[in-house]
Amino acid sequence: MTHIAVIGAGITGVTSAYCLARAGFEVSVLDRHRYPAMETSFANGGQLSASHTEVWNSVATLQKALRWMWHSDAPLLLNPAPSWHKYSWIAEFIAQIRHHDANSVATTRMAIEARQYLFAMAEAEGIAFDLEKRGILHLYHDAHTLAEAAAATRLLKQGGLERVAVTNEEIHQLEPTLTGQYAGGFFTESDSTGDIHQFTRGLARACERKGVTFYQDVQVVQAEASETGVALHWRAVNELGEFAAAAPPEVLACDAVLVCAGVGSRSLAQMLGDRVNVYPVKGYSITLHLDDARSRANAPWVSLLDEHAKIVTSRLGESRLRVAGTAEFNGENRDIRADRIAPLLQWVRENFDLETANAVPWAGLRPMMPNMMPVIQRGQRRRVYYNTGHGHLGWTLSAATAELVTALIASDAAVL
Repeated sequence: MTHIAVIGAGITGVTSAYCLARAGFEVSVLDRHRYPAMETSFANGGQLSASHTEVWNSVATLQKALRWMWHSDAPLLLNPAPSWHKYSWIAEFIAQIRHHDANSVATTRMAIEARQYLFAMAEAEGIAFDLEKRGILHLYHDAHTLAEAAAATRLLKQGGLERVAVTNEEIHQLEPTLTGQYAGGFFTESDSTGDIHQFTRGLARACERKGVTFYQDVQVVQAEASETGVALHWRAVNELGEFAAAAPPEVLACDAVLVCAGVGSRSLAQMLGDRVNVYPVKGYSITLHLDDARSRANAPWVSLLDEHAKIVTSRLGESRLRVAGTAEFNGENRDIRADRIAPLLQWVRENFDLETANAVPWAGLRPMMPNMMPVIQRGQRRRVYYNTGHGHLGWTLSAATAELVTALIASDAAVL
């Protein structure tokens, strides 16, 4: 049986492992955490959002980044400190502006396809993950941004997505808990939300039932691909990511390797002779525990996206509300900054009548490519594959990209 090693146990790695195992491959998964889904797949915004697939490559995005650069609470924050990786990535990002429309349409189509795969996985394996199929409501505070959204809606429609314009009155009918007033909005009934961590952990258990072996608390320190196989040299790490012992690395031999390592994919690709230019774009969230009846009654059930604040919400069962947003270009920095959490709390207080005392903060690094598109491809060397670079859409796209990369590997199986 052909043995595939998957590096990374986040949503992308676990969905890939599941599809590979289902296709008849022997699969091993290596991850540097004690459990699957402990980094960017831990506490994201929760939205499975085909309506949020317009890529960021635009002049307007650059203008906002420059205007907000010196405001620590800005939705998009760029640390201007010199970094070759950051500024070369931005240069490539700018070069991709001309592909904005085509990439947005392609991503929308992929997001719509991903829904059926993800729901089928959950149903087949009996995974409960606080799924809510109540749609996503986009909110706009002024006529200008509402008009921009109308243009984006036309792109989404080309990708096969239907979303409808709604008035301020209709917004409050869809989500009565909102206390603000709006210029208008767009509602996508087919979108949904869920807990990415619960889903990924549940799917990882399903993978184990299918014979997948998980190597947790390990760091790949060297990767070698040859004509005859792949050797992954790994060492055990502790909770701080430090090597746990001075012993020499152990080696996992396999027939092929699939890199699904999020922001770690860039360094792994370099080991394997490839360039995968992911940049870590930090996002923040708070999980509000709705401990009293008033808060549970006044928290939204329809998922929201406030276009001005760049903040999203997802109701995770009766007693939790996830509030997430912001993008921070600050390298591989995982610090949870109080001045980035504060706008999330303030936004909740301005828009809802509920308690925010029990709020758990979190930050994660989104692995973004300059064109905002995921990388599903072969490496330059035989036996090397990639499924990474999903940016802020890993939860939305992963089920589709897992199917795509599995088909790619299966097409090469005869020569692996």
